[in-house]
Amino acid sequence: MPTVTTAEVFADHRSHLIGVAYRLTGSVADAEDAVQEAWLRYSTAEGIKEDRAWLTTVVSRICLDRLRSAAVRRETYVGSWLPEPLLTTTEADDPLASVVQSDGVRMAALVVLDKLTPEQRVAFVLHDAFSLPFNEIADALGVSEASARQHASRARKAVAGAEPPPRAALAEQQEVLEKFLQAMSSGDIDAVMGLLHPDAVMVGDGGGKVRTAVHSVSGAEKIARFFFGLIRKYGFENDFPEMRPVLVNGDLGLVLGAKNGAAERVLTFTVHDGRVGAVYDIANPDKLGHVDFGLDRN
Repeated sequence: MPTVTTAEVFADHRSHLIGVAYRLTGSVADAEDAVQEAWLRYSTAEGIKEDRAWLTTVVSRICLDRLRSAAVRRETYVGSWLPEPLLTTTEADDPLASVVQSDGVRMAALVVLDKLTPEQRVAFVLHDAFSLPFNEIADALGVSEASARQHASRARKAVAGAEPPPRAALAEQQEVLEKFLQAMSSGDIDAVMGLLHPDAVMVGDGGGKVRTAVHSVSGAEKIARFFFGLIRKYGFENDFPEMRPVLVNGDLGLVLGAKNGAAERVLTFTVHDGRVGAVYDIANPDKLGHVDFGLDRN
């Protein structure tokens, strides 16, 4: 029987580790860096009894450090902070397809996790999403098991009532999004408002580098008027920017090309009860370096 190499064992766990790291950090770049660093440590480690548990603990420790650094950066961040979008395809061999299957990886769910402290986020995600025992979580956090339990408990209380509704089927998302875009392109503000949930919210993240909503916009009418204001500002009435549908964190979204001074961006939506419940506009170029726009950039 052929011997399984260290690289092959690590490859078997890589998708799981990316999923852990991305849900902890909300950053594609940080997740990939954390997993790469874990590989470097794993490739030279000896005496590991449980590979998956060991790797998950190491990745979690690395992500905890990155979360703490991110918390400091956010103190001076301009506007709203959104996670980096995780784009996947519907192809069966997409290596990230398994990562986005969970509802907890949706943009709306990750936004809720941003309410937590780094320690609370790690404890909550590792226990509630990945079923790690608290003794292993305590090891990742460098605290007692009792403290790890307390972090997870406080996290649950912090997110209670804030979790988004279940993910709508992709067919429903596609139907709603097509109607929404048609209403936008035809200039029918009443139709747009009718396709937005009364409690809808629009959150933009430009990082102070490109234009989007600095503060979240709430309510169907305000969101509709905000979008039509952008259309007029950039002269999109009869000439929309290039766009293509993509899966963003497992939900249907759009990649938009730059045009008339409007920057490249990724949009994703939450659909609830047949209407758009949330719009997330990720436009900060620092969060889009991994995105293949594949569009005309002129």
